[in-house]
Amino acid sequence: MTGITDAILMLMQMAVFALSLGLTLISFQSYRQRQSKRLESAFIGFAFLSMGVGFTTITSQLSGPMTLFYIVETVPFIVGFGMLYLSLYR
Repeated sequence: MTGITDAILMLMQMAVFALSLGLTLISFQSYRQRQSKRLESAFIGFAFLSMGVGFTTITSQLSGPMTLFYIVETVPFIVGFGMLYLSLYR
């Protein structure tokens, strides 16, 4: 049973990563059409959030990750949400 649940979890993690990359692509295309500081900040925010999702997916595959891995996966989320916050209040 764990083989099936592991496969389902991996598929779900890949779906989250694909959705985050899709948001990053859409925000990049919006930025290229109308170059503004708000759209630039949103694109950078989504890019860092995608990076955080990628790190989280990799870290979840490790058997016993060190605290350093959790720090590395958290930093892109902090930067990403900070940039999204900045894009909303510019």
